Amino acid sequence: MTESTMMALGTKAPAFALKNTEGTMTSLSDFDNAKVLVVLFICNHCPYVIHIAPTLAELAEKYKEQGVQFIAINSNDTDSYPADSFENMVKEKALRGYSFPYLFDETQAVAKAFDAACTPDIFVFDQQQKLAYRGQFDSTRPTRISSGNYDSGKSPATGEDLKAAIEGLLTGKTLSENQVASIGCNIKWKAGNEPQY
Repeated sequence: MTESTMMALGTKAPAFALKNTEGTMTSLSDFDNAKVLVVLFICNHCPYVIHIAPTLAELAEKYKEQGVQFIAINSNDTDSYPADSFENMVKEKALRGYSFPYLFDETQAVAKAFDAACTPDIFVFDQQQKLAYRGQFDSTRPTRISSGNYDSGKSPATGEDLKAAIEGLLTGKTLSENQVASIGCNIKWKAGNEPQY
């Protein structure tokens, strides 16, 4: 169980250019026209990500027409965690019906630039690409049945905290700085690459 580091609000989105599951490059500058930009650090195997995946796919689809764009980034060490490999990312995107780019941060440099710590770690930027929200998807969590087995049926994800942040930005409201940190599995760092935070 790892919490988000809660990057300082107002921070400009760090620039990046990463390979997406279609085999082309996706850059931060591709989203300069987004009214709201949601950047999520996720992976394929984490039960906390699996828990939110169906609702995440729905939210991204719902807000696309309103100029809200989503990007997902996988920064996990795929040598130690082959379930998170690039090939499995391609399958995962199709399985979940993600309509947004799913990017591979092979060097883990982008995760470090965002001070990303967990999956999911969620960052919401305004039209000027300044950080307005970093926190939980919602207050639900998967129910642990046994080691490696989780159930999301008892308290399905709603995305209410992320929705509130997006709606607030779309309607020109100033978001409360009282935000609850996202919690999930730690990003799986390569040996010797662990950040100081």
